[in-house]
Amino acid sequence: MTFAVIQTGGKQYKVKASDILKVEILKDAKDKIEFNEVLAYGDDNSLEVGAPFIKGAKVEAQLVKNGKNRTVLVFKKRRRQNSRRKNGHRQQYSLIKINKIFNKDGGIFSDASKEKVAK
Repeated sequence: MTFAVIQTGGKQYKVKASDILKVEILKDAKDKIEFNEVLAYGDDNSLEVGAPFIKGAKVEAQLVKNGKNRTVLVFKKRRRQNSRRKNGHRQQYSLIKINKIFNKDGGIFSDASKEKVAK
């Protein structure tokens, strides 16, 4: 099982080839996305860890869609003051599918088209 740890939107994600992730909105993203901030990658036998990033390693993904999460209600009430406020918030996200993981030499470490789907 090959994996990579990437950083985007101030968060870190452990990803595998053919994973579908919900990440912070990528506004300027087109159909193909590259994540160059790879913190680590490896498989069952070996692990490569960066300090903080691995130079030359990247993860290639495909944008599935941009959307908004469900509404989170923000309700504030000050008791005995007849004061209350109700706001809603919908966080934007990007849904992406991981296609390829490249190692630091530029070779393909993991490919979604070659991965078998285990059920």
